[in-house]
Amino acid sequence: MLATRASTAKRLARSFATVVDTKASGVKVAAVDNGQPATAVTVLVKAGSRYQPSPGVAHVLKNFAFKSTAKRSTLGTVRESELYGGVLSTSLSREYLALTTEFLRGDEAFFTSLLTSILATTKFLPHEFSEYVLPVVRDESIHAAHVPSTIAIEAAHNLAFRTGLGAPLLAGAHSHVTLDSVKEFATSAFSPSNVAVVGTGIDSARLADLVDKALAETPLPSGSSSLSTPSSKYFGGSARIDSQPSDQTVFIGFGTTAPSAALSVLATHLAPPSALKWPSVPRSSTKLTPVYIPYSDAALAGVLIQSPDVKSVTEAAKSIVEKLKKPLTAEQLKS
Repeated sequence: MLATRASTAKRLARSFATVVDTKASGVKVAAVDNGQPATAVTVLVKAGSRYQPSPGVAHVLKNFAFKSTAKRSTLGTVRESELYGGVLSTSLSREYLALTTEFLRGDEAFFTSLLTSILATTKFLPHEFSEYVLPVVRDESIHAAHVPSTIAIEAAHNLAFRTGLGAPLLAGAHSHVTLDSVKEFATSAFSPSNVAVVGTGIDSARLADLVDKALAETPLPSGSSSLSTPSSKYFGGSARIDSQPSDQTVFIGFGTTAPSAALSVLATHLAPPSALKWPSVPRSSTKLTPVYIPYSDAALAGVLIQSPDVKSVTEAAKSIVEKLKKPLTAEQLKS
């Protein structure tokens, strides 16, 4: 029994990622290994929407991930990954493009090599651009345009920061993105100074060695400098947006030009989460969601208010504003 408790305590002990610089490639690597049977490796590229040369380019680049490379076709990438039992995924934020592979422990060499080949040798074929990439980009944009919470957060970023972090995250209906513009953006973004590799379920030294080995076979574009944009400035403002019939949505927020833990606490205070998963009393139709989105040089925080009717949203918004007028007490901070 004591041995079992000790083993359980060891698994539950909090671990921290170890950050190392790869010896040859210069790419930063961070990893933590808790002994789990599955491993995940994510390549973070400083290629978010704030760095794109024109609206929609970063969104299109995200959807070019795991397409044809010098090593294998799109079908080959999917089939080989499935044979290993792996899962491939991508995500885009305003600062980073993330390429993620999840797989069983022991297959890290294949998937690390797969990720580096995506960065270094993607072919950007014209037929994949028109037949596979652009249709997905269009569908994602149409879906986002019908989600009230997404529309509100997008508008909040634009009002708060105007350019940079205020740039659209996804391609719009009138965004004109060419294949050449995507290639140029990828060449400038996929350089060692813009890339970091994060792993879970793998030792940092082991991951660093695998990254060095993979990049020795397929090096990243050289001579590119780190992407940069002017420092974020906070402006603020208000806007009313017509949308399709759906929940009435209001976002009350504020931003700063530096990440702030205090903003996170304030957002949670304004819209505290429910303590009960299945409360005995039916929940109100008005939904309050705390929002805190930190960036490298700014942060956006606030509350997203949604309800089927205008009256409920108006009352909830007034309540939030009244809370903002009152200082937090020590007891409220503890709770």
